[in-house]
Amino acid sequence: MTEPKGHFGRTLLIALVATIGGFLFGFDSGVINGTVKGLQEAFQADDIGTGFNVASMLLGCAVGAFFAGNLANTFGRRSILMISAVFFIISSWGSGIAGGSSEFIVYRIIGGLAVGAASVLAPAYICEIAPAHIRGRLSSIQQIAIIVGLFTSFVSNYFIADIAGASTNILWLDYEAWRWMFWVELLPAVVFLIGLCFIPESPRYLVARGKHEHALSVLSSLMGAKAKEKHTAIKASLATDHPPRISDSFAKGTGLRPIVWVGVGLAAFQQLVGINVVFYYGAVLWQAVGFNESDSLLINIISGGVSIAACLVTMAVIDKIGRKPILLIGSIGMALTLGAVCAAFFTGTLDADGKLQLGNNAGITALVAANLYVIFFNFSWGPVMWVMLGEMFPNQLRGSALSISGLVQWLSNFAITMTFPIMLVSIGLGITYGIYAFFALVSAFFILKFVHETKGVELEDMKG
Repeated sequence: MTEPKGHFGRTLLIALVATIGGFLFGFDSGVINGTVKGLQEAFQADDIGTGFNVASMLLGCAVGAFFAGNLANTFGRRSILMISAVFFIISSWGSGIAGGSSEFIVYRIIGGLAVGAASVLAPAYICEIAPAHIRGRLSSIQQIAIIVGLFTSFVSNYFIADIAGASTNILWLDYEAWRWMFWVELLPAVVFLIGLCFIPESPRYLVARGKHEHALSVLSSLMGAKAKEKHTAIKASLATDHPPRISDSFAKGTGLRPIVWVGVGLAAFQQLVGINVVFYYGAVLWQAVGFNESDSLLINIISGGVSIAACLVTMAVIDKIGRKPILLIGSIGMALTLGAVCAAFFTGTLDADGKLQLGNNAGITALVAANLYVIFFNFSWGPVMWVMLGEMFPNQLRGSALSISGLVQWLSNFAITMTFPIMLVSIGLGITYGIYAFFALVSAFFILKFVHETKGVELEDMKG
């Protein structure tokens, strides 16, 4: 089945605008990577304080993700995404201008609210405007946008630090380089806000709010003659005695519905494998094993490049081989590569300053295995988890189930990010990566036991 070219082009353009939120999600997550040293010096932070400065955004992400789904049920997907765009602008400016830890944390939490909202609403919105047979590919653009955002932040950080000589040096207008790293985000944030003004509201939301003529108009622009049939199917799937609400995700007397528990599991495991340690602390990590700041930032760029390539492969095959096989391949691949990183770190020795030193072979092994791990993640759990959360829930549950799953995803992210610098100095990199490898292995059994394939299934046919 193919879409008329005009309708497909419009759907693709709308999806690309929505995924600018993913780009900002990635940029905002990755930009902190090159600023850690500047934050430590500017705010005189210890390991725990640095961990909280880095992880503070994630508290905002958890709150933003939790409330976004339900607010989107009331005010619309596009409206909440527009608010998140404004928050991105405020956060990127404030994070760079902050004069102390408390002020910095406030602006990062505001950014977190935006990231949390965009992380759950952008893929859900794309799933709600995309035909089933290309839904996986269009939804996968979200992860590509996230990685492009990360990659762009790594490239931006690298060149800004290179121009200034170090992230802590003064660059332009008497401001340190690390502050300019945050301000680069202002441009895409403004573009996102403008772009959202020109895309339609989700037709599923419009039907849920009783705006049937508007919904039919949007569906006609997306699928032409099939619009009336799809409108009838959406209306039937939402034929309950109340609009969608948070209680829909709970079964009477038994807590969360089983399908919501699966979403929670997917959200948690995506973070428990430790991927954001690479995203947030990559520069610190590679400096800890002997690379200088410039080389560490360059390694981040390489990781970003291979991540984009992995996501493009996923985009090409996800609607052919399905979601579940890709997740399983990723879990096994991550378990093996994290195990190799763990083994390499165990061979290291501590120098007089307490820093880990690896031999040439171990250093190469760690570098190659870590990048293979990033490839496996971005081929599988990176894009596919967001695709599944956007499409696996019935229409009546989607907003509330996304809120719950998003909350768990960002709380797990916060826990991993906050504990990494503490574990780095207490139990060492070897044991830390061994823990992430264990969770990757467990995630494979979770996929086999609990996850059901959603390839090609219409959103109106999803069961709760």
